[in-house]
Amino acid sequence: MADRPGRVLPAVTRESRPFWTGGFDGELRIYRCRACRGWFHPPVGACFRCRSRDVGPEVASGRATVAAFTVNHHPWFPDFPPPYVIAMVELAEQPDVRLTTCLVECDIDQVTVGMPVEVVFDAHEDVALPLFRPVRAEGEIR
Repeated sequence: MADRPGRVLPAVTRESRPFWTGGFDGELRIYRCRACRGWFHPPVGACFRCRSRDVGPEVASGRATVAAFTVNHHPWFPDFPPPYVIAMVELAEQPDVRLTTCLVECDIDQVTVGMPVEVVFDAHEDVALPLFRPVRAEGEIR
């Protein structure tokens, strides 16, 4: 997916490294508490639910649902032309865990709240950005 240059790349920290690099292995890695088993994002050193420090990244399914979205029409970055969809997606594993991302491989006029999506990765330098696209129907080729 490296065909979209111009993205602003994140600063990678010790806690966020698994999230930003999991895509190189085709994995969406989200922090999970080993005590209460709750998922959470962004990754930090303790669970906000039970306060356990026994937390770490686990592989999530990569499935989500669009919770909210907007279509950006402003040319913020010259090498990343609009329009594009910025979305908040709820993870299938735990709907209160939401990621802000871009939707790709879709007609911006067809995006809806509640639309099922799946993760794809956009590899750049030392990060693989998790983006989402509409879930493909069985046997569908794009």
